[in-house]
Amino acid sequence: MTTLLLTYPEADASAEIAPPRIPGSIHTEEQWRRPSRHQGASRHHRGSVMVARWTHDGSRPLEVANHGSESDHCFGLILKCASLSFSYAGRRLVRGQVPGGAVQVTAPGVPVSAVFESPVDVLHLFVSQQVLAECYEDTFQRSHAGDIVLDNPGLIRDPAIERLGQALVVSHLSDAAVGKVFTDSVCLAIVSRVVARHFAAPNGQGREVAALPGWRMNRVTEYIDAHLSDPITLFDMAERAGLTRMHFAAQFRRATGLRPHEYLLRRRIEHAQRLLIDPQQNIMDVALHCGFRSQAHFTTVFKRFVGETPHSWRKTRLA
Repeated sequence: MTTLLLTYPEADASAEIAPPRIPGSIHTEEQWRRPSRHQGASRHHRGSVMVARWTHDGSRPLEVANHGSESDHCFGLILKCASLSFSYAGRRLVRGQVPGGAVQVTAPGVPVSAVFESPVDVLHLFVSQQVLAECYEDTFQRSHAGDIVLDNPGLIRDPAIERLGQALVVSHLSDAAVGKVFTDSVCLAIVSRVVARHFAAPNGQGREVAALPGWRMNRVTEYIDAHLSDPITLFDMAERAGLTRMHFAAQFRRATGLRPHEYLLRRRIEHAQRLLIDPQQNIMDVALHCGFRSQAHFTTVFKRFVGETPHSWRKTRLA
């Protein structure tokens, strides 16, 4: 049996660090429940959820342990049924089959360990106090006094969380258009759901979401149109509207019928169509000018929205 003992050491400032990946993407977790240094470096300074995916092929039993993060909660979402044992603060919580969709939340500073007896595929969400506070305020319309500690380590079974986790994974595997806005939105929805379950009183009544007022919408659309060539996050849009991310996303969808990331992609493609009418514009330049990482990424998104590739669409229009 292989044993791994993991901690959260301070980063060596002298070590070479590769350029950080785009915040909001799912990273491969090389060491159990430990975000990569590149992933930590890419975390948005104003707060975001880091997402990592841990897998084990099940070829042999694997024992792992982790001393825990000093500040972040770790949400573990099992993506498919697995045979394992899991201990929290020295106490065994689980032994046997864990169904896909189950969630376990570990508070900061709590040591955990596990033995995987079968193939396992799990998402780990590393959630800061800032994100927890934002989700709490959005859910209950008031601030929480002091730090939020989710100290119930028992497994959570929630169909909504299961669907959100699967959507996150499937979208990243199959859709090159998925970016930071989508990932942030799904992660915040997962965190909000867990926070609501932890704190909600029985028989609590939800409030109807209001549509985003016109003046807030104008500020957001003006910002988007002025920054189509730049990376735009959910935080950026919510900040222009003067709302928290969860509150903004809900009001925006009520007002437009679209999620923020869908609206953003539509605006990028509409701008690209205007540029493609000019025969002097190179398709690669159009892609970069509209905020896409590459021509391949641009082509995938363009075809999804328009039904044909940029080259074919331009050829038809200029014929």
